[in-house]
Amino acid sequence: MQRVQKLKKLGRRVQKGFTLIELMIVVAIIGILAAIAIPQYQDYTIRAKLSNAITAADPLKQAVALCIQEAGGVVANCNTANAAANIPAFQATREVTGATVTGNGVITLTLATGIGTGVDGGGIIMTPTANATAVTWANTVNAAFTNTTAISYLQKNNLPAPPAP
Repeated sequence: MQRVQKLKKLGRRVQKGFTLIELMIVVAIIGILAAIAIPQYQDYTIRAKLSNAITAADPLKQAVALCIQEAGGVVANCNTANAAANIPAFQATREVTGATVTGNGVITLTLATGIGTGVDGGGIIMTPTANATAVTWANTVNAAFTNTTAISYLQKNNLPAPPAP
């Protein structure tokens, strides 16, 4: 009886660890997930940095809107060349190296490097549209922008001009 039990014990091996096939399946699954997740994460970080860039322009947008209001809805002199417009000097941020306010209150942001492929060094152009009650802003980009995800992100937030009263 003891001999039969010993033979049964020797016949069964207890598996310790994983087989090569199981490990290869896990590595393949991780590879597939990484191929999907890494581009999505890069798009997410670019959008977050563009949000910071747009936020950095808020003092300029407020100053231009105030100038438009004080000028009775006339946008023509709301730029840095006109000292009476009281447009503040722009303070560079991590995402935006410089900003200018020209012409009819058009704000041009120059982006820094390190934001992402197809975005680095590009420019965001914010154009105001004024009517009797509100100022709306339309975002466009310059030729240095080639990242379609970034372009669509910037332009999806464009509001249509409010209807005339």
